[in-house]
Amino acid sequence: MAKQKPSNASFNVEKIRADFPILKRRFGKNKLAYLDNAASAQKPQAVIDALADFYANHYSNVHRSVSTLAMEATDAFESARETVAQHVGAQTEEIVFTRNTSESINLVAYAWGNANVKAGDAIVITEMDHHSNLVPWQQLALLKKAELHYIPVEDAGEQNGQLDADFEFPENTKLFAFPHVSNVLGTVNDIKGWSQKAKFEAPGTTVVVDGAAGAPHFQLDLPASGADFYAFSGHKMCGPMGSGVLWGKKEILQEMPPFLFGGSMISKVEKEKTTWADLPAKFEAGTPNAADAVGLAAAINYLNKIGLKKIHDHEIKLADYACEELAKINGVTLYGPNGNASYATGKNGKDHVAKKPNVEKAQNRVGIVAFNLDGVHAHDLGSILDQDAIAIRSGHHCAQALMERLNVAATARASFYLYNTQEEVDRLVQGVKRVKKIFS
Repeated sequence: MAKQKPSNASFNVEKIRADFPILKRRFGKNKLAYLDNAASAQKPQAVIDALADFYANHYSNVHRSVSTLAMEATDAFESARETVAQHVGAQTEEIVFTRNTSESINLVAYAWGNANVKAGDAIVITEMDHHSNLVPWQQLALLKKAELHYIPVEDAGEQNGQLDADFEFPENTKLFAFPHVSNVLGTVNDIKGWSQKAKFEAPGTTVVVDGAAGAPHFQLDLPASGADFYAFSGHKMCGPMGSGVLWGKKEILQEMPPFLFGGSMISKVEKEKTTWADLPAKFEAGTPNAADAVGLAAAINYLNKIGLKKIHDHEIKLADYACEELAKINGVTLYGPNGNASYATGKNGKDHVAKKPNVEKAQNRVGIVAFNLDGVHAHDLGSILDQDAIAIRSGHHCAQALMERLNVAATARASFYLYNTQEEVDRLVQGVKRVKKIFS
């Protein structure tokens, strides 16, 4: 049977690829096949131009001087905040610029967590969390002598790679943190359903969502999501490295103490006391990363011009096609929704059985495909693919708790985005076959 090519009549991938200078690179005779988008996405010329223009024509420190140049820089910075706010349906005061998702979550852990979590409270996270949304809460629990609970990852039938929806939140739950999308399995979690479940079973629970792997793929309406905080990074959605965002409900942010102290985050400093600036300046101490905020706004405008739904449909077709072709290779194990992995017996020897969920079943994966090849370490697989200019990720993906759950040390991960093609998927599949031949 002839291969079914992913198609999207209104989605011109070749035209999109022309917007990304790095995709013209060749390594020897091979052109780059960049399949590591879950780690970081490449940058379109529009983002590169926005950064260059800011530094070449408008650069000055923001919120300080009254010069024309300084006001231009400030306007560009605050315009970027408005773009982000509109993109996620929020008020501008609710958008705090950070360096990345990790800093955003740490901000909540230090500023909200230290002030609100007490000994005996429960913090609930998940087995699929990235270290950025695991370690801060683990450390807060240790510091505060709070309980730490993990929602298991399922392994059976339609629930494979999803959170156990029959998990019951302890009545003393103070905080629930979970990923919008698993950066390994590609599982898309129902933010509203999980938020409502947590707050129904444990009234007063505060919900934090790690959106690093979700924001690049979905149109968001955060005030309607049921969450209290949502963190994401610009570099995973074609924006610059060093650009991050924390969205928080205004009333919660207003009650939180500052995270860092210094310039810009003050209202008045006296010898005996200091009062804090209004939102969001209270959480943005020192000179901000204004240029990269401008670059992030350019990336958001670029993605919205193409359409996030079209991008998501495109990457899902590639991911489904990749799963279908990789599954034909004897010895390949696929993890996550639609995968063929069997890891029902974890370290505790407990069999996980699919249960009827109380929240909406996870949508199909985003364009992330994690897999292993029998007898081949993921790092060896990635290194040999790199010889053919195929860039994937190999390792534990900053999700070692999940690797323990999967009973593996590491996986290979191919992740697709708007500029990837079926030809690149075919190259990946042929590359895996070559690796298998080498090791056999």
